Amino acid sequence: MKMLKIAVKIIKEGGVVICPTDTVYGLLADATNKKAVEKVFQIKKRPKDKPLPIFVKDIKMAKNLTKLSNKQEEFLKKIWPGAVTAVLKRRKGLKLYGVAKNTIAIRIPKYGLLLSLAKQFNRPLTGTSANISGKPASGDIKEVLQQFKGKKHQPDLIVDAGILPGKPSKVIDLTTSPYKILRQ
Repeated sequence: MKMLKIAVKIIKEGGVVICPTDTVYGLLADATNKKAVEKVFQIKKRPKDKPLPIFVKDIKMAKNLTKLSNKQEEFLKKIWPGAVTAVLKRRKGLKLYGVAKNTIAIRIPKYGLLLSLAKQFNRPLTGTSANISGKPASGDIKEVLQQFKGKKHQPDLIVDAGILPGKPSKVIDLTTSPYKILRQ
């Protein structure tokens, strides 16, 4: 799959890719590359104090980034891969940018292209929606492109999959007991 190789190459070089997901279009970048993450914030016009969610390829990668209890892991194995972002306590000393100091919002997507990209890239990816901060996220590539048209900061690659069926992921805070739904 040529598009996959191109997307991986661009992300490895610090670029930002608009990519379809199992929910809406997302802005993907290497979450371990400070300049790439800063570019995501610039493209989205997102406030720096609003952390970015992260895509990971599998539960093992999620465990390397978070303090995952057995109970949380069992819960996540039932809902991942899928359209649920989990907020978890993050491990200290990680080279991750754009995430909160003590927590991390993370998910394994259920979308073939994106999951393949995450597996080939083999590092955490930013998993934020491809929209200007405060504007609606969209599964329609035409709406997404319209939001970024004429803006100073642009993504380096756009993967067009037409219209996606989804809406933004559900967000669940697993750091509380009981777990708390932050976004339905």
